[in-house]
Amino acid sequence: MGRSKKNSIYPSKVGTYDVDTTYRRQRIRRCGFESYREAEDFLVSQKQLIKAETTVGQRRPVTLDEAAAKYISEQAANGKVSWANEASMLKPLMATHSSLTIDQIDNDSLADFVAARKAAGRKAKTINITLGAVRSICNRAATAWKFENGLTWLDRAPEITLLDDSDKRPPRPLAWGEQERLLPSLPQHLRQMVLFDLNTGVREDVVCSLRWAWEVRVKIRADVTVTVFVVPRTHVKGRRRERIIICNSVAQRIVDQQRGLNPEFVFCWPKPIGKKEVEYLAVQHINNNGWQKARGRVGLADLRVHDLRHTVGMRLRAAGVSKRTQDAILWHESGEMTDHYAIAQLREVYDALELITKPQEDFETMDLHALIRQTQMQRFTEILPRKEKRAYA
Repeated sequence: MGRSKKNSIYPSKVGTYDVDTTYRRQRIRRCGFESYREAEDFLVSQKQLIKAETTVGQRRPVTLDEAAAKYISEQAANGKVSWANEASMLKPLMATHSSLTIDQIDNDSLADFVAARKAAGRKAKTINITLGAVRSICNRAATAWKFENGLTWLDRAPEITLLDDSDKRPPRPLAWGEQERLLPSLPQHLRQMVLFDLNTGVREDVVCSLRWAWEVRVKIRADVTVTVFVVPRTHVKGRRRERIIICNSVAQRIVDQQRGLNPEFVFCWPKPIGKKEVEYLAVQHINNNGWQKARGRVGLADLRVHDLRHTVGMRLRAAGVSKRTQDAILWHESGEMTDHYAIAQLREVYDALELITKPQEDFETMDLHALIRQTQMQRFTEILPRKEKRAYA
């Protein structure tokens, strides 16, 4: 059988059938149909969809899979830092609901997905990321995405209700006594990274990515010159602008100890390459086997790397540091700090960070924070499944 000019269904060299034609100035092409009838059904269905899309007053059905692919593609093209995370969170939904059309999306059609994720032990915050992405997809479909006939993909965006996230794990700041137990149990390279984090408050990925090329030496007083890292916006959450890390005396000592180990990265680990030789390589994550084993040995199995950042925030508040300076240290968008730091502002941040290099005299305040945290964790673990409670015991 030769190529049919009537409907452009033709046999391929491997014994299957291919479709290749143009209908209303849109190309229809797909290969590998096992029978002529299967190829013909596909061609007819595609022509119907194109006709509905190009006819005034009609919307063709759009699957969630197609809409999600367009959304993620747009997010990546626009440089949104969260696109990869949203794509990952949408995968479980696509596995079961990809053929659902976006005009069918509502709370009821997503209820079985939500129930399945809860049964799998996922927290409300995690499920809400997926639901939020679906919300964004539907909003784009109802406002920005249009067919050739000028109609938007959706007449109106559905109301999708997010879950109550009261099951969210409360922050778990590290007490000074716990820090004294944790640090000696860590491998040397992780100990340096954790102590640096406890004196700067930056995120794990920034610590792991820290490069010597970002270092600037700044004289903030006649007798004080410190290291300041200018972090490119590509390594900043949200990618809005560059941020800076100012080293207090403890962080400065750590940075100086790391010099000469790796020509590019500040923090690295020693990989043995001979009997007495090592090669220093960049560290991908603090939350690795070394971290997890160390925290377990000292009874801190519930401690997460991000809790180090919570610890810095708690210690700054306990030391009486102003909210404006806290925001500058933790890279919060307060709108109160200027984009270009003056020496006076660098000095203000440095002095604030010096206050958290050792325990303050007011130990009662720290004890109160620990007591509140213990009460919060007790309430949190009461609502966990039995298998998860053991991790926080």
